Parts: sequence; C-alpha cells; structure tokens
Amino acid sequence: MNLIQAVVLGVVEGITEFLPVSSTGHLTIVEKLFGFDIAADDITAFTAIIQSGAVFATLIFLRKDLIRIIAAWFKGLFSAAGRENPDWKFAWAVILGSIPVVIVGGLFQDTVEHTLRSLWFIAGALIIWSGAMAFADHAATQIRHEDDVSWKDTLIIGVVQCLALIPGVSRSGATMSAGLLRDIDRVTVTKLSFFLSIPALFGATILQVHDYSGQIADGVGWTNTAAATLVSFVVGYAAVAWLLRFISRHSYSIFIAYRLVLGALLAVLLATDTITPK
Repeated sequence: MNLIQAVVLGVVEGITEFLPVSSTGHLTIVEKLFGFDIAADDITAFTAIIQSGAVFATLIFLRKDLIRIIAAWFKGLFSAAGRENPDWKFAWAVILGSIPVVIVGGLFQDTVEHTLRSLWFIAGALIIWSGAMAFADHAATQIRHEDDVSWKDTLIIGVVQCLALIPGVSRSGATMSAGLLRDIDRVTVTKLSFFLSIPALFGATILQVHDYSGQIADGVGWTNTAAATLVSFVVGYAAVAWLLRFISRHSYSIFIAYRLVLGALLAVLLATDTITPK
C-alpha cells in the first residue's frame, strides 16, 4: 500500500462510516480493486482500525450531547433525583445496546474477518438488506423521540446491529432500520446509531491493534494506517454534519437505491469473473 492508496481508503471510510451503505463493504471493494489480498490479516486490521478516525469525528461533533449524557449518568449513580433525568435512562440504554455486538463479534471474530470478507457476501448483503431498510423506512411512524428511548429499544437495536458484522449490511443501516421499526424518529435513531458505534468500533480498533500490530508493521505499514485514520476523521466529521441535516428533511430512499445499484453491479462483475470474490 502506498500513501495515496491509504488516503483514498481514508476518504472512503470517512464518507461511508455513518451513511447506511456499509463502510466495510466499500473499503473491501476498493481494497480489492487496488489488488490487495482482502483476507490478509494486515488488510482486515487496517480496515477496522481506520474506522476509529470517523468515531473520533463523532465524539467531537456530538461532544455537547455526550457530555450531557455522561454527566447525567454519573449524577444518577449517586442521586435518586438524577435517575429521573431522561439522559440517565438514555445512557443506560446505549450501554446495554452496545453489549450484543461486542459478544457476537468476539465469538465469531475469525468468521467475520475472513469468511465473510468474500465479495459475494457483500453483494448479497447490499441487496438483501436494502429490502429491510425500505420496509423500515416505509413502515416507520416516527412518533417517538429521544426522551422516549428505553433500554428495550436499544437492546433490540443492539441485537440487530450484530448483523452488521456481515460486510455489506451496514452497521448504521441495521441500527437505523431497527430504530425506525421501534417508531423512533429518523434524527434520533441516526444519533443513536452514532452513539452505539462508539464502543463497538473503538473496541474493534483496540482488538486489532493488540492482535495484528506486527502484521500491520510488516504489511500496510503504520504510517499508511495513521494517515488513513486521520483522513477518515476529517472526512467523517463532514459526513456526520451532512447526514444529520439531510436526514431531518429526507427519507433513506437515496441510500437504498444506491445500495441496490452497487450490489447489482458487484454481482455482475463477480458473475462474469471480471473480479474474484477474494
């Protein structure tokens, strides 16, 4: 990997991390087009680590909300009155909603990093999950808002988030769809998707650095990994700001259409042996 390729991958990650189009799916496709072994340990680790840049962007962009929620959580630990604050309940809801993907990701780490990295899985997931997103977007009443979110909501959303371990499903696409089917409004469910991403993606980054630091040093290189992470932070910040503005006025239909086109195109390229699945 050279520095230009690393920057391109950082841009792809920053744009796609929080859009419901699957950042891992896009990174895997671009990595394949660059000629990399998409199942190699250094490439899979690189793909996971650079996501932390976009997560840092979320922390900065939503810092006021995060500070408010974290402060309410600590206050609720020591005060009965604090436990009446909706932010206390919301904080616990996010914590509980983050647990399922951590457990499932740990149990099936090898399958996620290697078996599911096939481009056939990505093409299928892009197309199939588009149907789930379309149904959720159409069926949603959006009558519930941030103050109405409960631990039951986020636990259900957290379980559905586990499906995003399949590249192509999209973590944000899975969580947003589940939230809409719980009748939560689009802006709230989009922000909730951001919050749920923080422990999951940071956890994945720490795990990959611990397990594959040597392979990264000998393969893609830490300089390229750091550069891609920095670029994903900058681009991710802009993407988060744009998405929250866009989704307050529009449905997810443009993302669904894009997923279908990309999935179909990828399937055609695979079926004609223009590209190989791994």
